Amino acid sequence: MPIAVDIDVMLAKRKMSVGELADRVGITPANLAVLKNGRAKAVRFATLAALCEVLECQPGDLLRWEAREAEEGEEAVAG
Repeated sequence: MPIAVDIDVMLAKRKMSVGELADRVGITPANLAVLKNGRAKAVRFATLAALCEVLECQPGDLLRWEAREAEEGEEAVAG
């Protein structure tokens, strides 16, 4: 997927565990793991806002677009 999730980076910077973040945001650790591992198909703005509030960051600190990796993956499948 061309959208990469960097929650791990922010957790490390804030010295916070996944369980603590899930509790403070109000989502289950399992749902946070799905998002953190890049397996989520969508994220609610309310959840993104809560993550940013707890981690004291901007949405761009958590999500980034990786066009090159997506294109390279498609070429490998097609080629």
